[in-house]
Formats: sequence, C-alpha cells, structure tokens
Amino acid sequence: MATVADRFSLKERRPDLLSGTPRAHALDRWIFVVMAGWFIAIVLTGFIPDSIMKVGMVQAGARPPFPLVLHMHAVVMGSFLLTLLAQSWLMATGRREYHMRLGVLGFLLATLLVAVGLVLVPTIYHQVWQGAHFGPPAMRERLLERASELDDIMLMQIQVGLLFPLFLAIAFKARLSNAGLHKRMMFLATAIPLAAGIVRITALPETMPGSPISLQLYVLLAASPMFVWDVIRNRRVHEAYGIWLAVYVPTAVLINLLWDTPWWHATARQLMGV
Repeated sequence: MATVADRFSLKERRPDLLSGTPRAHALDRWIFVVMAGWFIAIVLTGFIPDSIMKVGMVQAGARPPFPLVLHMHAVVMGSFLLTLLAQSWLMATGRREYHMRLGVLGFLLATLLVAVGLVLVPTIYHQVWQGAHFGPPAMRERLLERASELDDIMLMQIQVGLLFPLFLAIAFKARLSNAGLHKRMMFLATAIPLAAGIVRITALPETMPGSPISLQLYVLLAASPMFVWDVIRNRRVHEAYGIWLAVYVPTAVLINLLWDTPWWHATARQLMGV
C-alpha cells in the first residue's frame, strides 16, 4: 500500500488541470463537488424507497425490526458522504486549511464505517438465518432463499471490506505528496460501497441475484463522470484509475467465478458459524 502511494508521490508528468483550487477552470475545480453530489444522489435514490418499504414491513409484522448496528451504519455512511461533499467544496473554494482539518473527521468516519460494516454483515446474516429456521412457518421458505442470496452478497461485502479501506489508505498516504492521486482515490474508494445503494434502485435493469455483473458495471458507471472529464481535460488516464482497476477488476472476476457455487455457499456458512 505504502509502496503504491510512494511510487506516484513524485511530481506528475504533466500539469493536473483538475487541481480543485480557484486557479483551475471553474468546471475543473467543481467536478469533485459534482461527483460528491452524484454519489449522494445514488445512495438516496436507492435507500429512501427501500427503507420506506421495509419500515412498512416491520410495522406490519412481515419482517423483524432493524438491528441497532444497521442504524449506526446508515448514520456513519451518510456522515462520510456529507464530509466528502464538504471536503470537495472547501478545496473548490480555496479553503485548503479547513479541508485538512476536516480530513481528520473523514479518517475517523472511514475507520468507523469499516468497523461497523464488520459487525453489520454477520448481524444481518444471523437475523435472516434464525428467521429461516425458527421463524413463522409462512416466512421460512422465503427466508431460506434470502439466506442463500446473502451467501453470494457476502462476496460483494468482502470486496467492499477489503478495497474500501485499501484505496482510502492509498489516498491518505498521498495527501501531502500527490494531491492528484489523493483526491481521485478518495472518490474511487467511495464508489466501491455505492453498490449497496445501486442494487436497491429497482428501475435499473439488473442480473442480480443470478449474477453480480450488472452491479459491478454500475459501480464503474458511477465513477465514469470523473474519469471522462479527467481524460477530456488532461488528455491522459491518471495513474489513480490504473491502480483502482488493477485491484477492482480481478476481485470482480473472482466474485463472478465463486458466485452461487456449492463451495462458496458452504464456505460462507462456515464463516458465519451456522
């Protein structure tokens, strides 16, 4: 991780037009603010209707109440996204000192988000598993099917749990030596957990739960506005995208290979201790 960040910590070969400062072109310094808003819009589009629907199910007794850790995850993730938006706005308006101060909060939120995620995954899994085996008979068949789906979803969750902190660590490592790598990697890291919101947007055509390919492509699409504008303005592919794809693509391929295989179902249940 440190080696990767150090490798690209030297001065970039060409000037970075997406500097994010008032010296840059107006669109260039605001592209990261737009991206932060875009990410928030994706999450809200997916989670608001889904949450309203599930709250109604809880009130009707059709599903168990939400565990506390789920509420914690929502608060921390929302706070992290709002901090990313604030950080982008501070740099776009030339308030670098405040940006650096707020960066401490961003680091703490990212750390907390990973920790809460590690608790959330087994909590949800065990809740569904218990319902599938000991819940009302009318719900058991559907919950058994849902438990099988959670086995596969766990592959995506493991990817998020590994890649999100890895890319953030690269971003934080490069914050003083390579601003271009830092800011891009912050957004590329954040694109990884967006899958949780994207999968809840029912209007999108999808291959889930049979295959994760559509969800993986949507994650790439979520990051594409920044990539396209970057290439148009700088006339090259920044190193950050190479690092990101070099890790994201192989893990995505591995997920596809393991998806819905008997070996993975057995392994997932071993990991969950059921």
